[in-house]
Amino acid sequence: MEEKKKLYDKLKNQYRLIVYNDTTFQSVWSMKLSRLKVFTVTSLLSAVIVVLVILLIATTGLREYIPGYPKAEYRQMLVHNALKVDSLEQELAKRDQFFKGIQAIMAGEVPEDDLSSQAEFSQEEVEFKEYNHDSVFQDELLAEQLSLSIQNNVERTIGISQVHFFVPVNGVVTEHFNSSPDHFGIDLVSEPNARISAVLGGTVIFSGWTLETGYVIYIQHEADLISVYKHNSELLKSTGDKVNAGEAIAIIGNTGEITTGPHLHFELWHKGAALNPEQYIDF
Repeated sequence: MEEKKKLYDKLKNQYRLIVYNDTTFQSVWSMKLSRLKVFTVTSLLSAVIVVLVILLIATTGLREYIPGYPKAEYRQMLVHNALKVDSLEQELAKRDQFFKGIQAIMAGEVPEDDLSSQAEFSQEEVEFKEYNHDSVFQDELLAEQLSLSIQNNVERTIGISQVHFFVPVNGVVTEHFNSSPDHFGIDLVSEPNARISAVLGGTVIFSGWTLETGYVIYIQHEADLISVYKHNSELLKSTGDKVNAGEAIAIIGNTGEITTGPHLHFELWHKGAALNPEQYIDF
């Protein structure tokens, strides 16, 4: 008992940890310590570190480096093999049932499937109805033709004003549409290296360089619409590519001889006639 008491007293003995300035020998920082406190704090820190390491390994890909833990590829293979085994079991059950049916037929008996599939209904409970397949087919064909004709009429009545255009680039209109001096579009000034987007989904019919307008891209849309994007610094699509509405197709630039600075010259054409883009797109 005395030895235990001495050990406990030693653990409770107070000590002071002091940090001195090596030049002036002035006390900079001090702290009271005991062996019991040091042991307790060290144990808690060790437990926290162990818990954090376990969580790090268990919730990240590091768990694959634990010996015996299967990799992701192995787990996928296990799932795939389990599905295969399940399918094989079903096929084997079907084969056994088939063989049992053949054995029953050879023995002059009725197979189990036929016995189980027979319904215990009386003739009075069965109700017969006439069914004309030709009339049903004709009705479906007429309904399909009617829906197609309605859809075609709706497509014809939809005008360009009802088409939703995406804004090609966020910017300020510096020059408006004016057909008299052959300015068949508008000029948009935006941030440097701004992305230019397709106003509608369609097919790129031209993507290349011209002397006057630099890097140019033309996109053919539905309803005989063509959108044009000029003076780009870089083209992101090639001729023949399919693009979606709002998809990036080029980077704004200042290429070509007839340019006054970094901007986008945007044109919109319908059946060979130039349209004022500001009438259809809210810039």
